[in-house]
Amino acid sequence: MADATSLSTPASGTVPRSPFTGHAAGDRPNKSRQVGVRLSAGTLPIVLLLSTWVHGADELVPVVQAALGISATPAAIGGVQALVDGLLIRTGPEEFMLLAGAASYSVADLRQTITVDIGSVTDLSHARCIISIQGEKSRDMLSKLFALDLREPQFPVGQVRLTGHHHVPCMLHRLGLERFDMVVFSTYAFDQLGMLIDAALEYGVGLQHAGEWTVSTS
Repeated sequence: MADATSLSTPASGTVPRSPFTGHAAGDRPNKSRQVGVRLSAGTLPIVLLLSTWVHGADELVPVVQAALGISATPAAIGGVQALVDGLLIRTGPEEFMLLAGAASYSVADLRQTITVDIGSVTDLSHARCIISIQGEKSRDMLSKLFALDLREPQFPVGQVRLTGHHHVPCMLHRLGLERFDMVVFSTYAFDQLGMLIDAALEYGVGLQHAGEWTVSTS
């Protein structure tokens, strides 16, 4: 099965400071010398929240489409729309989250279309980062932490689930049968990565620091 659009290709050039610094990269095989989970941790260049007030979605949706040059937006919470250099995710009844590559979208330009009488554009680029999870034991590992049904009919490839573990929220994007991207708060990113590593130790775990990430549609 083909994987969904992913934020998983390290960008070249300057790499911003990562909140994951301190976790040692490399493989930690289990007793059977296997590595069943592979993690990559990095920063996101652009994270924007496009939102409005309660019952304002009917006005927000068409201006978001106009601002991004698309003909449709995700209708249901957890829906994802692939863009030329980003992803538009429906994160609530009156809001969308835009994840994108560096210099793809300008806050000032978006505010020209999404005006203050309709909604707001909030830059969260400093406050979110990403952990990529893959490997044959990815679902087994995630099932320890998240109260989610990870079977594919209930969590289809390409969809997002707003979830969390140990009272810390995050967003889980399914990219394949055993492949996920986890968008986390930068404040808690170090500990959340540590929790994933601990949960994966019995399967064997490998960690790569990915630096700044850009959107890959391959």
